[in-house]
Amino acid sequence: MNNLSTILLGICLAVIMLGMGLSLVPDDFKRIFKKPLAVFLGLFLQIVALPIVAFGIAYALALPSFIAVGLIILAACPGGPTSNLITHLAKGDTALSVSLTAISSFLTILTIPFVINFGTSFFMSQDQTILLDIPDTIKKIMIVSVIPIVLGMTIRKFAPNFASKMAKPTKIASAVILIVMIIGIVVKERDNVIEYFSQAGIATLSLNVITMLMGYGVSRLFKLNKAQATSISIETGIQNGTMAITIAIGIMNRVDLSIAAGVYSLIMFFTSGAIIFFFSRKGAAEEVPAAE
Repeated sequence: MNNLSTILLGICLAVIMLGMGLSLVPDDFKRIFKKPLAVFLGLFLQIVALPIVAFGIAYALALPSFIAVGLIILAACPGGPTSNLITHLAKGDTALSVSLTAISSFLTILTIPFVINFGTSFFMSQDQTILLDIPDTIKKIMIVSVIPIVLGMTIRKFAPNFASKMAKPTKIASAVILIVMIIGIVVKERDNVIEYFSQAGIATLSLNVITMLMGYGVSRLFKLNKAQATSISIETGIQNGTMAITIAIGIMNRVDLSIAAGVYSLIMFFTSGAIIFFFSRKGAAEEVPAAE
């Protein structure tokens, strides 16, 4: 990857995160004090349990090192704007989903480099290990994610009409950017694409399904209502593939480490459709509390 490609990847992710910021308001962060159990449970599952599940899958399937590390990178990047849309269509608690996405986007700038470094140390041999420079990685993630989110929130505060008009174009741009990234990965790895996709497919589908079931089951175990459980299920099971691809290619300079995220992003379209169908048909048996 050359410097121009790295810069373009960063700009693409920044555009996506700016779009997410345009949809956020301060109350999305204050909800942690109004719904503490739901928010803390969701964050624990996203930031702690999700990487543990990814490690377990990678170890149990004896994945090639680059697929295993790619899966860890993916698990280190929870949430993303897509999860909010899926939650809305699945009749979950959209306000809770937005809060979890917003808060985890800030928390994971600190956790991502540590999770990835542990993953590379565990799954790669000593001569292959790629250890991220933690302060530098945090700085880069802040530039392409946190700063655009804050900028988007600022625009929404002072120009709400403009923010509303830009909501749809940024969502379309997000989808287009992700598709272009996946095409780029396929072209770059075209000689081994079938083998890689078959190896990563089982792992990423397992991660997606297991974490969604875990999110819903644990939420119900803690007596959260069905709409909240739906939101946490989706937030736990739907990862930020664009962020994972950007880290793998733009920061770690390894296209092969982005294969798991690329395969996952394709699978996610099908599993998301199944989630929306299931939960929207099932309906919310318990009333969703009005957004604060």
